[in-house]
Amino acid sequence: MTDQIRQRDTRSDAERRMQAALGPDLASDAVGAAGAVTERAPSYRPILIVMVLAVVVLIASFFVVPPMGVDEHNVADPNTPFSFPDSAIRANFEFPAPHVLWPPGHHASSSLVTFDVSIPSSIFTGWIVMIVILVLAAILARRVDLVPRRGQNALEYVYEGLANFATSLGGPGARRYVPIFVAFFLFILLGNWSGLLPGVGRTEQLRAPTSDVNVTIGLALVAFALFHIEGIRNLGFRGYFGKFFNFSGFRDGIGAGIIALFVGVLEFLLEFVKPVTLSMRLFGNIYAGEIALGVITGLTLVVIPVAMVGLEFLLNFMQALIFSILTLMFTLIAIEPHHADHAEGHEGAAEHLPEGNIAPEVSGASRAPA
Repeated sequence: MTDQIRQRDTRSDAERRMQAALGPDLASDAVGAAGAVTERAPSYRPILIVMVLAVVVLIASFFVVPPMGVDEHNVADPNTPFSFPDSAIRANFEFPAPHVLWPPGHHASSSLVTFDVSIPSSIFTGWIVMIVILVLAAILARRVDLVPRRGQNALEYVYEGLANFATSLGGPGARRYVPIFVAFFLFILLGNWSGLLPGVGRTEQLRAPTSDVNVTIGLALVAFALFHIEGIRNLGFRGYFGKFFNFSGFRDGIGAGIIALFVGVLEFLLEFVKPVTLSMRLFGNIYAGEIALGVITGLTLVVIPVAMVGLEFLLNFMQALIFSILTLMFTLIAIEPHHADHAEGHEGAAEHLPEGNIAPEVSGASRAPA
């Protein structure tokens, strides 16, 4: 009681001094502003209460609904006792072979290469991703006007941004391959991000498409066929394969011809390494990220897994971008003619130039000061 009286006297003395210094009107405004600032001061007490309650509920849930153990197939089994950290890690872990949804009861083959007509969970999730992309594109582009609406603006912003990025890397020749670049990027990006959604990869029915090596190999083979078909279509069969099986070096001697032919054959064999690197890089990064996220989720509480999800969000974006960029660059390299063809083309053009076009340059060069 004495402290409250002392604080009231102190507050009244401060108000009297403020009125003497500023006048009654300004003093009342200053006191009101100070009171308003004091009333708007943020209070962290509700946040702390919610955090404490969340921890209490989390601890109580282990006793009210105890976690189940997992069987040999990493499936939750109420008859299996829970053991930490083994059950916690295995419950968030997925094997490389995806679960087969159709036909029912069918299991994936353990062979390295096999022909098996089935629908695994990764293909099913990939279909969902494709449906989401098509539906969003249809909704955003259902009415294309000269004065774009908000949805059309978003669609054009994304497409033009990716198109400008592709042309900045590959030049004007990359403009014709922008639709393929965008299609690869969007499908792989949403396929990667689907593995970060709750339940995806933790249930048998859903799994990120790019965490299955079969899907990444399929994407790489499509890219492999693309840049070789484009190379033959632009350069012709002879012109395209002439870059690898080059016999023009024999004009300079047997040794030079053998070296040029060996380098060309080596480059041809390296072409078959491209789909391997494309597929394994994408699969390895996505699958390893999901394993790391599952292990950390099983060993720790909420804060660290949330930070790990943010990191995986960025890494998945980069992996989609890398796959799309490499596909674009390999295609542009495939349609580029051989340097010997460039040289022969320039020499032939110089031979067919009239003398009047060459004489000024020669005469100008002869008149140049030493």
